[in-house]
Amino acid sequence: MTTVTGPDRTSNQQLDPRRWWALAAVATAQLMVGIDLTIMNIALPSAQRSLDMSDPTRQWVITIFALCYGGLLLLGGRISDLVGRRRMLIIGLAGFSLASALGGLATGPAMLLGARALQGAFGAALTPAVLATLAATFPAAAERGKAFGIYGTIMGSSSGLSLILGGVLTNYVSWRWCMFVNLPIAALAAAGVMYAVHAAPLVPGVRLDVGGAVLATLGLMSLVLGFSRAEVDGWGAPSTVGSLAAGALLLAVFLWWQERAEQPLLPLRVLRNRLRAGSYVAVFGLAVGMFAALFFLTFHLQNVLHYSPVMTGLAFLPLTVGLLLAVRIVSRLLGRASVRALLCPGLLTLAVALALLAAVRVDSNYWLHVLPVLVLVGFGSGWVLIVANSTATLGAGPDTGVAGAMVMTSQQIGASVGTALLTTIAATAAAGHSAADSVRGMNIAGLWAAGIVLAGAAIVFVLAGRQQPPPGRPTARRRPS
Repeated sequence: MTTVTGPDRTSNQQLDPRRWWALAAVATAQLMVGIDLTIMNIALPSAQRSLDMSDPTRQWVITIFALCYGGLLLLGGRISDLVGRRRMLIIGLAGFSLASALGGLATGPAMLLGARALQGAFGAALTPAVLATLAATFPAAAERGKAFGIYGTIMGSSSGLSLILGGVLTNYVSWRWCMFVNLPIAALAAAGVMYAVHAAPLVPGVRLDVGGAVLATLGLMSLVLGFSRAEVDGWGAPSTVGSLAAGALLLAVFLWWQERAEQPLLPLRVLRNRLRAGSYVAVFGLAVGMFAALFFLTFHLQNVLHYSPVMTGLAFLPLTVGLLLAVRIVSRLLGRASVRALLCPGLLTLAVALALLAAVRVDSNYWLHVLPVLVLVGFGSGWVLIVANSTATLGAGPDTGVAGAMVMTSQQIGASVGTALLTTIAATAAAGHSAADSVRGMNIAGLWAAGIVLAGAAIVFVLAGRQQPPPGRPTARRRPS
């Protein structure tokens, strides 16, 4: 007789009646983290005046969040596997809300920077637990695509929402409410977690790889710091070169350590799985392209087209429309098409969007030239993120937390690399401060970003071979009768 094994094994078991509430709770938690990745960009000028920050200090309000978030994701993923995802969700939400309150009450730059660092650290604790909860709550292919589609929609809409929310709160209330707004969101998410997320049994005898945690955290932080300093100080600056070299060395030692550790922080079997490796490469390429488009278009809309912060946020809404459309389509294809057939079209769509970005001119119309870019960026990004998150956490077992954390780590490193590399290329190409110079720099950077995304698509095509099973598809196995 034929027996179905794998992710759909739970199809004959009773489904958790609160699973959709659990999805709403963890998606709300991740929405809060996503909003805080960019909400302070718009609030920063007001915060700088209010707290009398210098220009170099101002940059650290953004950098220190990315530094702690990107550097601690792997550690957060492994701790989530060790202490339990439900407990980690509560810890992350409580810590993030307290850090937000501290930032909103900041009386000086040091207090705000400390709060942003804590936000990044607790965000790194929260995100892997969110993905692990989704993977455990929706193991069956029939609902997995829909669940990750809803999650991807909420996560993808966070950028546009943060721009609108940041503009409205800064203009009409105070920049401090860009921090305080997290308190009701965290309370709502925590109530949902307490109600709907069940505690999973812990695996006995598992220990934390302290050496691996130190090496990975310092290595990732050094890389993020190096790329962020490259944007400000240049690629040849000692701070940039030193940070990047230290990061590369520490991560090389980290991989060596993981081969020899009894209970590694990042079991290399996670990376050796071709489908997961392809997902991580896809998300890295996606982050380079998506964050480049968002970065350059934010300045283009405000400095060239002279949109207000609120209007800029509203102008980004078509990105969410494209993302919703991608979610609706790709959610139905999960488990029916191969990973390669799903990831590559999403990356190619993003590459087309970036090529169109390279065609925008000073006198280009928003509706004819900018809007198509935003729709395609949203479509390609939503498509790739849903497939990558589903694939990375599928069948990962005790490695689910760290496998999911690698998705966001790839995204953070890609965003850091993309922002630093492409802004440097744009500044070199611009060779001036006029609107025409700015647009020329954006055009050249768009072409480079398209090339990077195309290279990522080629690597994914090779890694995620067609012989590999697609995410969520049940496998049939014959047993002797």
